[in-house]
Amino acid sequence: MSKVVAIVKLAAAPGKGKELAAAMDFALENVKAESGTRYYILHAEVGNEDSLWLYEMYDSQADMDAHLGSEWFKQLGGKMGGLLGGAPEFHVMTPLGGKGL
Repeated sequence: MSKVVAIVKLAAAPGKGKELAAAMDFALENVKAESGTRYYILHAEVGNEDSLWLYEMYDSQADMDAHLGSEWFKQLGGKMGGLLGGAPEFHVMTPLGGKGL
């Protein structure tokens, strides 16, 4: 099975970037228990703290599906409520090669 990557842009409501990042701590803690989640890294865009990015790598599509279907993930939306400036933007990819793979 090949690894699956998601790069997700989370646009915060104006001035809510730091609060959104703090709300994402819930996700950062919960993914630690997911054996098929290789990377789940939150980033703040340089020069725009209201633009957050997630880099996620899973061992397989089944692992990504398990992540998305987990009970804690279902709770995440409520924790981000009122902090988002729009719908998250998902880009799902298959890594082809590079350092660290």
